[in-house]
Amino acid sequence: MAMSPLLKDDTTSFGVNLDGTSTSEEICHVCVKTCFNHVQLRLLKILNCFFIAADSRFTQQELPACKPIITPKLVIAAFTLIGIVFFPIGIAALSASNKVVEIEERYDRECIPPIYRNRILQYIQSVGTDKTCTRRLTVPKHMKSPVFIYYQLTDFYQNYRIYKSSRSDLQLKSKADESSGLKNCGPVQKVGDKPIVPCGLVAWSMFNDTYSFSVKGKALIVNKMNIAWQSDKEGRFGSDVYPKNSQTGGVIGGATLNSSIPLSEQEDLIVWMRPAALRNFRKLYGRIDVDLEADEEIKVEIKNNYNSYGYGGGKLLVLSTTSAFGGKNKFLGIAYLTVGGFSFLFAIVFAIIHRFKRRDIGDTACLSWNRSPVGYYIK
Repeated sequence: MAMSPLLKDDTTSFGVNLDGTSTSEEICHVCVKTCFNHVQLRLLKILNCFFIAADSRFTQQELPACKPIITPKLVIAAFTLIGIVFFPIGIAALSASNKVVEIEERYDRECIPPIYRNRILQYIQSVGTDKTCTRRLTVPKHMKSPVFIYYQLTDFYQNYRIYKSSRSDLQLKSKADESSGLKNCGPVQKVGDKPIVPCGLVAWSMFNDTYSFSVKGKALIVNKMNIAWQSDKEGRFGSDVYPKNSQTGGVIGGATLNSSIPLSEQEDLIVWMRPAALRNFRKLYGRIDVDLEADEEIKVEIKNNYNSYGYGGGKLLVLSTTSAFGGKNKFLGIAYLTVGGFSFLFAIVFAIIHRFKRRDIGDTACLSWNRSPVGYYIK
C-alpha cells in the first residue's frame, strides 16, 4: 500500500524512518564520513606535493595489508607460546644468578677508630690522620676469574638534577674548550682566574677510597684497565685534555686527579662521571684476574677517605663473579617466570571459557541492530 505524502512528511518530522532507524543518526554518519574523506583527500594532496606521486600504490590505497582475526584459538596459542618461551629463560636467568658468587663487606662504620666514634666528621676531614683500615674476607665458594671489584654507595643521589648537570661536556672533550660551559659547573668553576678541569660537582665529589688485596701474604694485582665504556673514553673525554687545579679550592671534595694523564685514560673518573639512576648504586673499581679458592681468607687494606658520613650514607666493598646474564640479580629470572606463569594461567582460563561457553565467530546476534536499545538481545 502506497504511503501518502502527509504520512511520509509526518514520520520524517519526528526523525524516524519506517524501518525504525533515526534520520538524525543517518545525517550524523554522513557528516562524519564526509569530514573523514575531506581530511583524507587533503592529506593525500600534501603527500603528493612533497613525497609521493599521485598514482602510486600508497595514495591509491593498494598496498598489501594484514588484517588478522583474533580468534579464541589464536589468543590461547599466543599466551601458550609466551609461556613456553619465557619459562626456560626465567629458569636459566635464575640459575645463572644463583651460581654467581658475591662477597659484600660494609666498612664505613667498622673503619672508624673507637676514639673518633663521637667525632666522625672531624676524623674523616682531617688531612694528617691515618685512615688505613684492615678487613678480612672469607671466600664462600670458588670464584673463577675475573673477579670484579665494586664500591657501593647508599643514599647518594647522583640523579639529582642540579648535581647531574654540574659539569661541562665541552670542556671534557676538547682542550680548546677549557673555559667553555663553566656556568653549568656551579661553585666549582675556577680557582682565582684559572678554570678547574674538570669542573663541576660531579668531578669534585669523585670517590677516593682505595683497596689493596692479598691472600696468604701474596698481593693480588688489581687491574683497572678497560673498566669504563669504550664509547665514553673515545667520544666524551678528550685525549688532549689534562686535569688542572683539581681539589685546590677552599673545600676538598673527593679524589685528586693526576695532572699528567689525559682524561680519556683516567677510567676511574670516567666510571664516576656516568650518573647512577638510583640512590643505592655500585660502580666498577677494578678486577682480579686470578681464581679465588673456597675458604681462602682475603686481607683487604682500605684507605677510608671518602666522606659518606656527612650525608648519612654507607660504603660497601663488593667482590663478585659474573654470568651470561650479568651479576647476581634474581629480579630478571623472577620477572620472566612471573610473566610466563601468568601467560600459562591466561591460556588455561581462556581455554576453559572457550570450551564451556563457546561463541561462534560471526554470530549475528551480537550485531548492534539485533540488540535492544538498552543492550540486550532481541528475542
